[in-house]
Amino acid sequence: GQLVESGGGLVQPGESLRLSCAASGYTYSNSSMGWFRQAPGKEREGIAAIRSDGTTSYADSVKGRFTISQDNAKNTLYLQMNSLKLEDTAMYYCAASRSTLWWLLRSIDFGDWGQGTQVTVSS
Repeated sequence: GQLVESGGGLVQPGESLRLSCAASGYTYSNSSMGWFRQAPGKEREGIAAIRSDGTTSYADSVKGRFTISQDNAKNTLYLQMNSLKLEDTAMYYCAASRSTLWWLLRSIDFGDWGQGTQVTVSS
């Protein structure tokens, strides 16, 4: 399969962005999808994931501000990011998982990755 992220950009604190991840070669019925991010000098962090039935999992750092969703008809994963903070600046990646432990938001449980899209929050 192939994953292609888009929608990143430069925004000010408090603003919003919506990231998209176009997926090909995946069947949502047997894959969970997730969003990860990596800031310079930091480890990759799992921030949100969604199972085929719509069950979601969020990291505490984004809970209440970010919303993950998927449009099965368009084979597209989304991440709506509201109330962005300076510390949200990172490269954002989408990924696919066939693990039952997808909800732990660990990189090791996700086997396919997109190339990433940069999100920069700056005043």
